[in-house]
Amino acid sequence: MRLTALVTGTVQGVGYRRYVQRHARDLGLCGSAENLLDGRVEVVAEGPPADLERLLHWLRRGPPHARVREVQTQYSEATGLRDFYTY
Repeated sequence: MRLTALVTGTVQGVGYRRYVQRHARDLGLCGSAENLLDGRVEVVAEGPPADLERLLHWLRRGPPHARVREVQTQYSEATGLRDFYTY
């Protein structure tokens, strides 16, 4: 399964993408975390539904200096991503 999440708040310049990458890799998920021009972070992750839900918990929490206001989610079929990258 694939999770696409758009994270709004103070999530750029606070280590959010590396935080997501660490938790995603710990869960064995593949995908990416990318800063968007509008200040949000887009997270794409593929793996078992239970592990995606665990990642979603971490997305809503964020690292210490982040302030997550909203996480919009969408689920779809996995496409076979490999590893987890930040952009």
